[in-house]
Amino acid sequence: MVKKRKILIPQPKSKFLRVLCKVCGAENIVFDHATFPARCKVCGTILVKPTGGKAKIIREHADVIAELG
Repeated sequence: MVKKRKILIPQPKSKFLRVLCKVCGAENIVFDHATFPARCKVCGTILVKPTGGKAKIIREHADVIAELG
C-alpha cells in the first residue's frame, strides 16, 4: 500500500480587522478585502474604502487595533 502524501491546504490571505473609529471611539470589525464601503455602526463615518483588491483604510477616520484570524 502506498502512503498518502501530506496534502497542504492553502491559507487565506484575507483577514478581519478590528478598527477604531477616531470620530466616536467605537470599535468595528471589518473585512480587509471589502467590496463595499464599511461604515461605523455608531456614527456612520466611512472607515474602509474598497479598491480592486485589498480595501483601503481611511486613516483620518480609523486606526487598526488588531488583525483577527
